[in-house]
Amino acid sequence: MQIPLKITFRHMDTSEALEAKIRKKMEHLEKFAKHITSCRVTIDQKHKRHHQGKLFSVTLDITLPGKEIVITRHPDEHHAHEDVYVALRDAFDSARRKLEDYVRKIRGKVKIHKTAPHGKIKELFPYEDYGVIETPDGREVYFHRNSVIDENFNNLTEGKSVRFSEEMGDDGPQASTVHVEGKHHVSE
Repeated sequence: MQIPLKITFRHMDTSEALEAKIRKKMEHLEKFAKHITSCRVTIDQKHKRHHQGKLFSVTLDITLPGKEIVITRHPDEHHAHEDVYVALRDAFDSARRKLEDYVRKIRGKVKIHKTAPHGKIKELFPYEDYGVIETPDGREVYFHRNSVIDENFNNLTEGKSVRFSEEMGDDGPQASTVHVEGKHHVSE
């Protein structure tokens, strides 16, 4: 990056741990797009009435030659953002997808949309904040309550059809995002 990474904390104290996490995620993004010229990250701790916890808003403003990518994750859209690390993960995942699209475009490659993996909720463990998805081929994929995007985790039932984004976790496959099939999905 030509201009140093700028990190701003609003309505909250600065955090060395968060700064380190942001720097690590930014290094990962630079692997997808080596021509990033600047990046500004803003974390805002929102105060909301009638809510138990505080929600976090994350904004990434990434500049590349001839392109600016702005990603904003508002807490009203994603109730899982009571955890600042989940809000950061979601914002950086979205930025990675946008950067991948940008790199494909400048290389002249056309993006092929893959169908997201899908399955049914096999088991729910609400007191431990997780569940298990069973795929059509019989595999089991772990998911945490914070991975559920367009539905309240407490409203999920076993047997419900879902689509998800899969990644390898410390203990095997896990879903980084889970969408209940049939729910309206808002694109980034």
